[in-house]
Amino acid sequence: MSHSKRIALIHATPLAMEPIASAFARLAPELEPFNLLEDSLSRDQSQAKTISPAMYTRFERLSEYAILNGAKGILFTCSAFGPAIEACAQKHSIPILKPNEAMFEQCLRSLPDQDILKVALVATFEASLAPMKDEFLAMAQAFKREVHLYCIHVKEAMQDLANGEEELHHLKIAKSVSELKDCDVIMLAQFSMAHAQKLTQSMTQALVLTSPDCAALSLSQRLTSHAS
Repeated sequence: MSHSKRIALIHATPLAMEPIASAFARLAPELEPFNLLEDSLSRDQSQAKTISPAMYTRFERLSEYAILNGAKGILFTCSAFGPAIEACAQKHSIPILKPNEAMFEQCLRSLPDQDILKVALVATFEASLAPMKDEFLAMAQAFKREVHLYCIHVKEAMQDLANGEEELHHLKIAKSVSELKDCDVIMLAQFSMAHAQKLTQSMTQALVLTSPDCAALSLSQRLTSHAS
């Protein structure tokens, strides 16, 4: 059996699994994703201020396992571990994407004629905001785009989702966005926030992007380019 379209989705929370599965089914049905869940990653990282050497090793082992199982591309869905994922990408020849890499790229390509791009990064996992902010600003510099970035933590929304309170989760996110003024693009940081996009978009004139949709399209394109 050929594994030419097999990709690994590596998760730190089960909340990310359904949104990305839905995105691939809609936007990249030709790919064959499989899931790896290591749900102690977020718990361990929430208690740490930096990504430890041991955490880098854990990500490398996860990457090696995915490749051993035939993965021709890897998408990490855990947004607090950008540097560890970058280290994995440097060691392997297959496409390895950080969860928000594609969303950041799409955001920075928006409104190309506008001098200053006003962006909001909205997260339900507070520990993800600092590394994501650094990653986005570094990418903005590489793109030579001047940005104003607002970072927002939606308190308790992730726990609402874990408790099965989807509507409450979505409403808290949408309300936090509705209070933003003069914003061009809003990025929903966690994969688990993707289903809040519709309600959130209804409360703002800004473009609302989600990581799963952007990542599914980008990985499909990268695998096509990598194979050719």
